Amino acid sequence: MASSLSLLSPHTLILRTPKTLNLRTPSHRRPMCIKARTVPALTQDDLKKLAADKAVEYVKSGMVLGLGTGSTAAFVVSKLGELIKSGELTDIVGVPTSKRTEDQARSLGIPLSILDDHPKIDLAIDGADEVDPNLDLVKGRGGALLREKMVEAASEKFVVVADETKLVTGLGGSGLAMPVEVVQFCWKYNLIRLQELFKEEGVEAKLRLEGDKPYVTDNFNYIVDLYFKSPIKDGPAAGKEISVLEGVVEHGLFLNMATAVIIAGKEGVDVQTK
Repeated sequence: MASSLSLLSPHTLILRTPKTLNLRTPSHRRPMCIKARTVPALTQDDLKKLAADKAVEYVKSGMVLGLGTGSTAAFVVSKLGELIKSGELTDIVGVPTSKRTEDQARSLGIPLSILDDHPKIDLAIDGADEVDPNLDLVKGRGGALLREKMVEAASEKFVVVADETKLVTGLGGSGLAMPVEVVQFCWKYNLIRLQELFKEEGVEAKLRLEGDKPYVTDNFNYIVDLYFKSPIKDGPAAGKEISVLEGVVEHGLFLNMATAVIIAGKEGVDVQTK
């Protein structure tokens, strides 16, 4: 019996063929679709707010601040109100450059004063209508140029906030208004003189209107807007020529005044200093 049986050796390996794997391709496979989200472009107001937030970083508790006027400066005042309310800034005193700014600051609980009581200001923050490569400015299209210049000239530091659309190669280069504040008395006489002063530059002088009536500043003056066809060649000389005219109160050339200019653009925030 032993001879008829075929015993397997304990060392014999039996290799079994595995079952065939059936890899089926799904008949209804959905194609993979990757959707790219479009990041919304920053608006001009977004850029202004970026610049304003950066400028407020210069503010320290205990400062006397010059509060500018205009759409960009309004973002600065709003941010200051938030920081004062939260307690992050304390003992702040603001000196507003217009009735509009005064009203906004009061509504936000910012303590206010005037130059008579605080003739030395630690820091002023304001917008600009034009900024040239030398950090000289055109300001005053919001109608507050006289008070802005008085407050900012009294400031130890003057930080300007703007978006990239305000950059020009030369002042007056945007083709938009360069304002001159004049007394109401014989305003037309001064309008003609201002136009004649820059006749070679092809300047057009216009009385600023509000509706069908002359625009009146916080100081009860009128504004003559000068429109240059090409940039002003010599800003300091132009400023002096304007200032010597009787009846001219102030002009919108802010020369050699800015300590730093904060420019917000699509690529980020750029701080330029002299």
